Amino acid sequence: MKISDQVALAAKNLSRRKGRTALTVIGVVVGTCAVIVMISLGIAQNKAYDEMLSTWGDLTQIQVYGGGMGVSVSVGSVTVSSSSSDEPAKLDDEMIGIFKSMDHVVAATPYYEGYNLQGRISSGMNERYQITGLYNLYGIDPAAMEPMGFQLTEGEWLSDTANYGKDTLPVLVGPATGYSFEDTRRSYSSSKRYRWQGQTDAMGNELPPFVDVNKDDMTLTLSDGDPEAPKEKTWKLKVVGVMAMDEKNYWTQSGIVLRLKDMKMLMEECDDLTGNSYNDTTEYQNVYVKVDDMDNVDEVSDAIKEYGFGTYSMADTRKEMQKQVARNQMMLGGLAAISLFVAALNIANTMTMAIYERTREIGVMKVLGCELKNIRRMFLIESGFIGFIGGVVGAVLSWGVSLVLNNLMTIASLLMMLLQSMGVQANIDLSFLLNMSGTGSSTMSVIPLWLVGAALVFATVIGILSGIAPANRAVRISALEAIRHE
Repeated sequence: MKISDQVALAAKNLSRRKGRTALTVIGVVVGTCAVIVMISLGIAQNKAYDEMLSTWGDLTQIQVYGGGMGVSVSVGSVTVSSSSSDEPAKLDDEMIGIFKSMDHVVAATPYYEGYNLQGRISSGMNERYQITGLYNLYGIDPAAMEPMGFQLTEGEWLSDTANYGKDTLPVLVGPATGYSFEDTRRSYSSSKRYRWQGQTDAMGNELPPFVDVNKDDMTLTLSDGDPEAPKEKTWKLKVVGVMAMDEKNYWTQSGIVLRLKDMKMLMEECDDLTGNSYNDTTEYQNVYVKVDDMDNVDEVSDAIKEYGFGTYSMADTRKEMQKQVARNQMMLGGLAAISLFVAALNIANTMTMAIYERTREIGVMKVLGCELKNIRRMFLIESGFIGFIGGVVGAVLSWGVSLVLNNLMTIASLLMMLLQSMGVQANIDLSFLLNMSGTGSSTMSVIPLWLVGAALVFATVIGILSGIAPANRAVRISALEAIRHE
């Protein structure tokens, strides 16, 4: 008997008992729909978490900190030794070179801030406009900025090899750096001493900053802090590029970025002026490592930890969130699996009843010489049909449920408008619907095509497995007893 003939016969046999077949299919529909919806909730939640975390920080960036222990670690095909086993590993230029040579590492750079520097940045006649303090100075390896994901709105990147002139420091600025300047001719209590981005005049026109960092001359001055006779040293700042605002790095809005070597030079000069040794330019407190893909962050992080350094990345937070989602999915998926288990029992019961009703038919088939494997296959095709049809309908139903979940706000708003049009006072706070997913996202369910395909295959397999026992029973029936069966 051909497969096509068996398929046609199976469809005909199922259509003979439409009511019973429909009731059996409903069980598979409920189970399949429940499984798809439960998994889709987890997929949507993970996606929303990733979007939320991406606004907090770079998911492919690792922060390295602390002093490690001297070890030997294999980096690719090369084994490198950071130092003797009795000495702690140093977070220095040599170690950064090791980080850069690791597989999947795109860039690595120290990150200096100017909190320990004493001085000012000034502009205008007689240094009228000043940034009092060097807190918004940042030192970064210029070669790492573009690979780290930073962008420029105009100008060019800093270069370690370019010659910008004597006593001139090239810098990158943020789009709002000019608003950091104060008018020192105004008193501290005067509102006219300050300008901020978005400030408007009486006519509603936006006020520009006191200093146009792209056009006006700016001078950086280091000082020993002596109010009577301060020792000072100055450099001219040359703006070579303007950074695009990056929400993950707040300092890109109004910071001033120097080359790493220039920042080290300023730290050493500041110590010389003050006679202190607050700034260590041989070791770093923080180093940022950029990885090529989010899936490789753990591998690189583990390699760095082998040196004894501490690491942190947004991927660590992401993993904890994913574990929580997985726990929720397991609990909800267990409930959905119970529905499919009940559906499997219904399929087995339906097929058993079908075999009992068609005992004479089975006997006739055996007497006519039909092979046992064909009889078995016929019943397996029928049970597989039930599973497949239930899977298709369940998948379609799950799309509808997903559509409703993703448009709860719209549906609830329309319902409230309908009630109000009927004269029913309805004033309901619908904001809680945005938090039902736990992320504040209105997309509560995401059903990718692979999930639909997997659900159809799973439902069909459940149907086939449920029909194995009844099919085996059918082939064990004696042909003579089956023919005498009423």
